Amino acid sequence: MGGTIAKGGGDAPRELSRAEQVDAATPDSRNRVVDLLRAAAITVVVLGHWTIIAVSADGGIQPHGVLDRASWTHPLTWIFQVMPIFFLVGGYSNALSWRSARRKGLGYAPWLRARLRRLGLPLIPLLLAWLGISAIGLAAGAPEATLQLATQMALVPTWFLAAYLLVILVAPACFVLWERLGWFSILAGIVLAGAVDAVSIVADAPLLGYPNYLLVWASFHQVGVAWLDGRLSGPWRRLTLVGVGLLGLGVLVGPGPYPVSMITAGTDEISNSSPTRVTMAFLGMAQAGIVLLLERPLAAWLRRPRVWFVTVLVNQRIMSWFLWHLTALVGLAHLLLALDARVLLPEPLSGIWWATRPLWCLALLILTGMMVLAVGRVESPRPDPRPDAPLAQSLAAAIAICAGLAIMADAGMVGPGGLQWAWPLLTLAGLASLLLRPRRSRAVPTA
Repeated sequence: MGGTIAKGGGDAPRELSRAEQVDAATPDSRNRVVDLLRAAAITVVVLGHWTIIAVSADGGIQPHGVLDRASWTHPLTWIFQVMPIFFLVGGYSNALSWRSARRKGLGYAPWLRARLRRLGLPLIPLLLAWLGISAIGLAAGAPEATLQLATQMALVPTWFLAAYLLVILVAPACFVLWERLGWFSILAGIVLAGAVDAVSIVADAPLLGYPNYLLVWASFHQVGVAWLDGRLSGPWRRLTLVGVGLLGLGVLVGPGPYPVSMITAGTDEISNSSPTRVTMAFLGMAQAGIVLLLERPLAAWLRRPRVWFVTVLVNQRIMSWFLWHLTALVGLAHLLLALDARVLLPEPLSGIWWATRPLWCLALLILTGMMVLAVGRVESPRPDPRPDAPLAQSLAAAIAICAGLAIMADAGMVGPGGLQWAWPLLTLAGLASLLLRPRRSRAVPTA
C-alpha cells in the first residue's frame, strides 16, 4: 500500500513511510491498547522464561532454577506472571468478534472454527518438529529422561492454549451470562473456583483442581467484556478493581495456604498456576486495574506511527514467538551442555550470570526470530471459501486439541516407554480437521 502526504506551504508531497501507512489504515474505532497489552504480555512471558530457567554445566537445565534458588524473586512473579492479561484482552477481543459475527448472521460453528484456525494452525510445525526430534533422538540412543524434559519444557506454552481454547468453547454462553447477570456472573465463577480449590487442597489432590483451568479463566475472561462494554470506565472503578484484587491476594496468600509465587516453584507445596488457582483471578484483577488506569496515556502513545507499527508487527507473529521461544532455549542449552561450554554457562545467580543475561536473551532472540521467519506464515492462514463444517466437527477438533496439549504440556512427548505418539497425533488430528471441509462456494470470514 502506498501513499503520499502534502506538506504545508505548497511543498511537494512526500511518500508516506510504511509505519505511517499502517497508522493511516488503522480505523479510529480500533482500541490500540488491546494490541499493545497482548504484545507486551508476550514479551514479558518470553523474557521471563528465558530468565527463570537456569542452565549450568553441573546442574543441566533447571526449569524453575531461579525461583527454586532465590525466594526473594517470588514476589516479583506478581509482575511477571502476566497470563491474566492475555485473558483480559481475550475477553475484549472475543466479545467484539462474537458480536460482529452475530451482526453478520454467522453462528457459533463458523465463529468457533475461525478462532480455532487462527490459534491452532501455528501448532502444526511445532508438533511435527518435536515429533521428528524425539524420534531421531531415541533412535540415536538419547536418554528418555533427557528427551522427556526437553519436550516437556519446549511444549510448556501449550498449556495456555489448551486453557484458552476451553474458554473460547464456552465464551458465547459466558457472554450471555454477562449480559443477564453482569458482575454476578464473574462473582459466581470465582466462588465456584474457590470451592474447587478448597476440595483440591484439603484432599491434597491437585487433579481435583483442574476444573479451575476453565472456571478461573472463563470468569476472569469476563473482565475483558466489562472493559469493552464500558463497565470499567473511570479511574474509581479501575482503582476499585485493583483494590479487590490486592485484598483477595492478601487474604489468600497472607494467612495461606497459597504461596507468594504466582509461577510454580519447586519449593512450594501448592502451585498457584498448576493447576490454576483462584489466586490467579485476583492477580488478574489487580493487573487489569493497573493497566486500565494507564489506558489513556498508552492510547496517546500508540498514536505515534512507529510505536503502532512495532505493535502491529509483534501481533502478526505473536503465536509463533510464544510457541517457539522455549524450543530455542532448549536447543541452545543442549548444544552448550554437549560442548561442555562452561565459560558460557556461569553458575546461576552469580554476578557474572546476571551480567550475561542480556547477552543470553539476545542470543535466544536471534534463534527464535530465525524460527519465526521459517514458520510464521502458518499464522496467517488464507481465507477459506468453503462452507461451514458441522458444529460437532469443530467441537471434536477443539476437544482433541485441548486434551493432547494438556497432556503434553504436563508430561512432554517422551515417557518411560519411549515416544508417546497418541497425544501429539490426537492434537494433529484435531488440527487437520480444521482444514478438511467439503468444497462449495459460500465464503466464511476468518474473524
